[in-house]
Amino acid sequence: MAELNSLADLGTVATAAEPAAPVHVQKLDKQGRAYATGKRKDAIARVWVKPGTGKIIVNDKEFGAYFARPVLQMILKQPIVATNREGQFDIVATVVGGGLSGQAGAVRHGISKALTYYEPALRGVLKKGGFLTRDSRTVERKKYGRAKARRSFQFSKR
Repeated sequence: MAELNSLADLGTVATAAEPAAPVHVQKLDKQGRAYATGKRKDAIARVWVKPGTGKIIVNDKEFGAYFARPVLQMILKQPIVATNREGQFDIVATVVGGGLSGQAGAVRHGISKALTYYEPALRGVLKKGGFLTRDSRTVERKKYGRAKARRSFQFSKR
């Protein structure tokens, strides 16, 4: 720490001690894949991204067969479309827990994180789109004396 003799010295010390911006580096395993974990509601997805032809496999099925609804397929492809990387990466995901909507969100979160590990330059685009932020909303717990979390039992006056 530098010695401060006057208030004028304070300005020079404060600007010199600013921390540098974090440097994001590529994180790959021995097979040349990027791995990330995505979460949403009660669903947890493990996602591997590697260069390929654009195949997306979820729980050993084609993603169109696993997520039959077009909305869920669109959610899954959002980070790939946002970064203009259609047909460039093969994605393998295993997802457990929750329902289909939560699972689609978890896989999307995992794909986004894995893409940043494979290609750190994409981080800005994905961060701006909100794909890297973990959606922390979960189901509210049921309370005693209630039918559900907030719903009361039916009231009868007589």
